[in-house]
Amino acid sequence: MNVPGPGTAPVLLVGVDFGASHFDGDLEELGLLAATAGMHPVARLTCKRKAPDAALFVGSGKADEIRTLAHMHGATEVLFDQSLSPAQQRNLERHLELPVNDRTLLILEIFAQRARSHEGKLQVELARLQYLSTRLVRRWSHLERQTGGIGARGGPGEKQIELDRRMIGEAIKRTRERLVKVKRQRSTQRRQRDRRETFNISLVGYTNAGKSTLFNALVKAQAYTADQLFATLDTTTRQLYLAGAGRSVSLSDTVGFIRDLPHGLVDAFQATLQEAVDADLLLHVVDASNQAFPEQMAQVMRVLHEIGAADVPQLLVFNKIDSLELSQRPLKPLDEFDVDGNPTPRVFVSARSGAGLDVLRNVLSGRALMSATSMPPSQETELAADEP
Repeated sequence: MNVPGPGTAPVLLVGVDFGASHFDGDLEELGLLAATAGMHPVARLTCKRKAPDAALFVGSGKADEIRTLAHMHGATEVLFDQSLSPAQQRNLERHLELPVNDRTLLILEIFAQRARSHEGKLQVELARLQYLSTRLVRRWSHLERQTGGIGARGGPGEKQIELDRRMIGEAIKRTRERLVKVKRQRSTQRRQRDRRETFNISLVGYTNAGKSTLFNALVKAQAYTADQLFATLDTTTRQLYLAGAGRSVSLSDTVGFIRDLPHGLVDAFQATLQEAVDADLLLHVVDASNQAFPEQMAQVMRVLHEIGAADVPQLLVFNKIDSLELSQRPLKPLDEFDVDGNPTPRVFVSARSGAGLDVLRNVLSGRALMSATSMPPSQETELAADEP
């Protein structure tokens, strides 16, 4: 039995295989999410089903097994790797006699812990309120009492749940209005960059692919980095001087993506992700040492489609090549890789050791020159090939 460290909550992880190709049989990513949120996984359980059980998601027999395992390992909470409906969550908590949460709430919790900027906090608050609004009817039985009467808020006979729903609706409206102002400010900043004819580059990629480390290596910044999921949430923009192009470009580090990223978060982070939509080039950072990188790339592309950035030109940056076995390392620093049927330039780098960064800078110089002089795309590879 694993013993949780001080200040960490022991949790049981549960995953259900419905036949999806991306099912994480080891629940590795859920475990990383839990650790990032300050929890300590003490046990893991997976099972297979053709479809979710309407009442308990996993069925009564498996729910009994989860309850036994949780008590055996001293777990104080159960985390599911899939999203639960409000009814399933309520029924499981009654059956297991333990708090039950899902992947969506876990990601929201991490975002709430990590948001630092005013904009980031607003975005997380909006997503949290939207999630909470779907849980009111079925989860909190104390909201079913009625309130009202002379001098009471909500009017005669208005149920507490109706009052809370209205209050949450008003909070969502206020938060959206504040985000509109932030988005307007960002648009003004982007227009100012456009007037200066700045070439805009945005880093995108799966969380923990090393985007912030690469950002720091390129612009000599001190953005927060850590070997954990969602180490940074707030967009940071710096100027990057490219000697090969004889000019500076704008480089932005954005929030990382993840499998089953809650739609509410995608919507709420629209202002931040707008940097990717308006970019001239996306640096799609990939963790080359992760065997699941094709699935992670597919998840990134799905989010890019959702936010309207799928057609922005991409440059693949396969990072962490220093973590590969010598036999697995690339023979040349630049080639092409198929992304949704399109051959896309790919550069191999190690943001930590600096390997391949000169080639990357040279490719970026070529792209910057293309934007100014309409250089044919074929010359980009030739320019990078000249790099010693």
